[in-house]
Amino acid sequence: MSALLDSFAAVFDGLAQREAADLGAHRREALDSALRDGLPGPRSEAWKYTSLRALERRAFVPATAVSFDGSMLDARLAQIPTPRMVFVDGRIDAGRSDISTLPTGVEAMPLSWVLHNMEPRDANFLQRRYTGADEVFSVLNAALAEEGAVVRVDHAVDGPSTTLHLVFVASGAAAETAVALRHFIDLRNDAALDLIEHHIALGEHRGLTNHVSHLHLGQRARLTHVRVQADAEGANVFARTDAVLARDAGYRRTDLELGAALSRHELNVRLEGDGASLTANGVLFADGKRHLDTRLGIEHIARNTSCDLLWRGLGAGRGRAVFHGGIVIREGADGANANLSNKNLLLSAQAEIDTQPVLVIHADEVQAAHGATVGQLDPTALFYLRSRGLPEADARALLTGAFCREVLAGIDDSTLRESLTTVLDAHLARVTPA
Repeated sequence: MSALLDSFAAVFDGLAQREAADLGAHRREALDSALRDGLPGPRSEAWKYTSLRALERRAFVPATAVSFDGSMLDARLAQIPTPRMVFVDGRIDAGRSDISTLPTGVEAMPLSWVLHNMEPRDANFLQRRYTGADEVFSVLNAALAEEGAVVRVDHAVDGPSTTLHLVFVASGAAAETAVALRHFIDLRNDAALDLIEHHIALGEHRGLTNHVSHLHLGQRARLTHVRVQADAEGANVFARTDAVLARDAGYRRTDLELGAALSRHELNVRLEGDGASLTANGVLFADGKRHLDTRLGIEHIARNTSCDLLWRGLGAGRGRAVFHGGIVIREGADGANANLSNKNLLLSAQAEIDTQPVLVIHADEVQAAHGATVGQLDPTALFYLRSRGLPEADARALLTGAFCREVLAGIDDSTLRESLTTVLDAHLARVTPA
């Protein structure tokens, strides 16, 4: 067995709420499954571009309450409005969270509170089983997660949709910790929510964070979901999102992958109701020695469903970006409309980008297109800008920024769009294209 899995077994033994909500047997089964199957290797198609060899030799310890510079966190939170839920090193920070302004019909609770105070059926989502040999981190999450965000929107709320911020903070006070969080976002029929995730670090650390999110959208529900992953340069981040959309539901999502040494995110969306729609855009910014891996698995199951996927990748320094865009149109999903565009820029000779668009169609009368490119900045555009007096570095920065900001153009909220543009530009400033 690897040192990594050995350390997770030790973390399991110290779980405070291992038996809560009648989950003890399920958690033990999940842990045993992970220990038995081990980590996926290079023969696993889903992991062929992301090696876990270095990670499996490392050991992590449970995150414990430690002291850190609270003023630094408070300064960061001053830029994030309420209502918000704040999690520090995998634990809810009640003093810095504030959900008092959520309207009637919108509930937001930490998972730890649900496990301690509510009926076992309220934590049923934790009992999902993962059977794939390549799902080991989801299996480990099922065994280890005791905290997360549980959000329910019962009905349509008068006025504009509610905005809720989820802030996940790595304090950096302990370098080699393991954190597992499980989230459940449930929008009933006609409900609407804007959900903004902030993943930040106060200091350098080499810990491991494992997120699994379940999203259920009822009929005609609307969810706008933004995730900004800006963890420390040495961090390891594993995230999985599983979303199910009912009839005429709409899911709009934007991901900015800007941090961590190793980050892997799987976005799985099932369009189960007629007329359900998905828009999922993102930026992968792999600079330094960063390794970013994103996998999309979109299933069109009902009629007249649609997905529009726009992803941009940047490789700089010795960074590596991996992108898999999988779309399956099932038999009977007539009228489906699916589009995937993945364009990538190599900003250095040592960077690497691997892209794999996959389109499988089992239905008639569909519209579908997918494409992927890997290249460099357009020399004609560079020449044009330089001929107008811009220095070469400024011209490259201007073109690179425009290439990435296309992903944000579809965000309707101008304040949110400008905020994300500021965050993106700040990270792009780390790189001077050569």
